[in-house]
Amino acid sequence: MSVKRLALFDLDHTLLPLDSDYQWADFLARTGRAGDPAEAQRRNDDLMHRYNAGNLTAEQSAEFMLGLLTRADAAELAHWHEIFMAEVVRPAILPIAKRLVQDHIDQGDLCAIVTATNEFVTAPIAREFGVPHLIATIPEAQNGRYTGRIQGVPSFQAGKITRVDEWLAGMDLARTDFECSFFYSDSPNDLPLLEVVTHPIATNPSPPLRLIAQERNWKILDLFKDMQDAKS
Repeated sequence: MSVKRLALFDLDHTLLPLDSDYQWADFLARTGRAGDPAEAQRRNDDLMHRYNAGNLTAEQSAEFMLGLLTRADAAELAHWHEIFMAEVVRPAILPIAKRLVQDHIDQGDLCAIVTATNEFVTAPIAREFGVPHLIATIPEAQNGRYTGRIQGVPSFQAGKITRVDEWLAGMDLARTDFECSFFYSDSPNDLPLLEVVTHPIATNPSPPLRLIAQERNWKILDLFKDMQDAKS
């Protein structure tokens, strides 16, 4: 393979101006598909707070988030997800984010979305962005149904490096084979992967990541600045 550049993208609050994991759970709760709506909303809000504070493990998140996938069979889940895409995700995808991805694809870069959110939720979103490769936390399945457990290494914090390296090794590649490697992310949870690419790009960064990026002279990209200004 002659590709010289690697472009990796976080998804939630990076390419999307929302958190797809949180919104999926919110969608299921609002539509009565997650058990008691109030309790589901409470747990969802608690997980988001702990994630933003940097004290959430992948296993703690999976207990609730992947547990939601056990509530229906594959066909019904796919039906629910298409409604979720139509009502929540597609209206939130902005042209500027799609252009960012397409610019890398047009330059012949090897592109992948690397997200902690599970593969079931994010695979249709990656397809919507036209990204050919997805590295996401894999929900375990047995006999055609999800078990609520994680399969393999979760794509979270340092696990993103492990999963990226495994993905590249499957193509007989390594990170060191690329002249340039980019990673776009909004979160300090992604510092491990940001620190090992040649071009870390703090994208719509949270306040803690913005400070780190400023201290380290990393590029800062505010894709959704107009939206942020409108809220302020």
